[in-house]
Amino acid sequence: MIRVDESAIIDRPVDQVWALLRDFNGHDRWHPAVRESRMQGGAPSDRIGGVRDFRLASGERVSERLIRMSDRTRSFTYTITRSDVPLSDYVAHVELKPVTEGNRTFWRWHSKFNAPRGREAEMRALVADGVYRAGFEGARAFLGTAPSRPETPVQEGAIRAKAIVARRHGGPDVLAYEDVPAPRPGPGEVRIRQTAIGVNYIDVYTRTGYFNLIQPPAVPGMEAAGVVTETGRGVEHLTEGDRIVYACAPPGAYASLRTMPADLVVPLPRDIDDRTAAAMALKGITAYFLLNKVHRLERGETALIFAPAGGVGRILVQWARAMGATVIGATSSPDKARAAREAGAHHVVMPGARSLEDQVRALTDGRGADVAFDAVGRDTFDHTVAALKPTGHLVSFGQASGDIGMRNVSAFAGNSLTLSRPNYGHYTDTRAKVTEALDAVWAALASGAISAHVGQTFPLARAAEAHRALEDRQTQGSTLLIPEGTE
Repeated sequence: MIRVDESAIIDRPVDQVWALLRDFNGHDRWHPAVRESRMQGGAPSDRIGGVRDFRLASGERVSERLIRMSDRTRSFTYTITRSDVPLSDYVAHVELKPVTEGNRTFWRWHSKFNAPRGREAEMRALVADGVYRAGFEGARAFLGTAPSRPETPVQEGAIRAKAIVARRHGGPDVLAYEDVPAPRPGPGEVRIRQTAIGVNYIDVYTRTGYFNLIQPPAVPGMEAAGVVTETGRGVEHLTEGDRIVYACAPPGAYASLRTMPADLVVPLPRDIDDRTAAAMALKGITAYFLLNKVHRLERGETALIFAPAGGVGRILVQWARAMGATVIGATSSPDKARAAREAGAHHVVMPGARSLEDQVRALTDGRGADVAFDAVGRDTFDHTVAALKPTGHLVSFGQASGDIGMRNVSAFAGNSLTLSRPNYGHYTDTRAKVTEALDAVWAALASGAISAHVGQTFPLARAAEAHRALEDRQTQGSTLLIPEGTE
């Protein structure tokens, strides 16, 4: 049995080091002996049982399975399942412990394995003294052996904040919990202490790079509520101490404190609490312009609404019903169907023996829906088209299942259909537009036409977990991130 034990003191806080090392599939970023790596089946890189397949720079292929990971103890264990290098019974363990003096981290990496009889010295030289040694040195360089400092000089008056940083474009595992500076506000800017942060599908598109809104490393997020702590020169509509909300670019909301342009930041009414505001601003604005600008919903119309138990979908269901429409919700499970009915859907259709379009036509006496609000995309697009009446309107405003791809719009002529693909930014690029929409949202809340539903909350540090739940369609209503100290 060959044993390898390596330890070091890293001059970085333990949470920063853990955020980097817990990415089980991230070793190709820092290990000079690893040429390329990928998770089998596209599994998340922190899923227990997930297997990473990688190729060494020397050409050998290796597969390793994650068998244990703990955020509480900041440790993980993995084993080789297949290797061109002749090893057996291989188990490796990585653990981190905080060093309070100097806010540093104790890092230990130890493993054990067997080699074929007579080749022990060769395998030790190859693995322990070759591949491992390169890995240790690469990890040290990647983690940084000098005291942690901001990547750019901290300006005078900046305050340190906790934030979620997308280290690169990719899956939820690219999100790291780090320290970032919140600069003193310049002309036209405000600094905000954030108390509740909305999680939206646009954040997923930002993280993956589908929407080119950030250049990593950068902080994602488009929506939050909080309190103004300082204003820059020229800001007249906000003052220190104002409770506010925003739902706009530029991204950067996943932070305990941020500095941003003040123009689209708006004061909150007294009767709207912070969590309601963060749960409703972006989603409520979206529902408002979909129902009033993209398609002016008329009393008596039939509206087919996808994901009716989700954040935007639930508000659409409630608001469309209050406007006098007949609402058909399209969802994927009995639990979500129940939530859609509770939100106000007159009918709900689900996958089954009959197609979506057949179910919709049966509910409309063969006529079809007047309008469909489809945030699912690729998996539902053709069915949605088939479920519309002649001269119907398809509003495609999301792609949770993937991009709809290239389409031949000539096919729409058969039913004289209209297709809209709205861009949130075009309906929220001035304070007048944002104020109009939010005034309508707050009024609808006050009248009872719509209601806030926070289905789940996560600490800010667990933003990756929130993204996984959203992408796996495991959420209902709105999802919030709560910065530490504001619970």
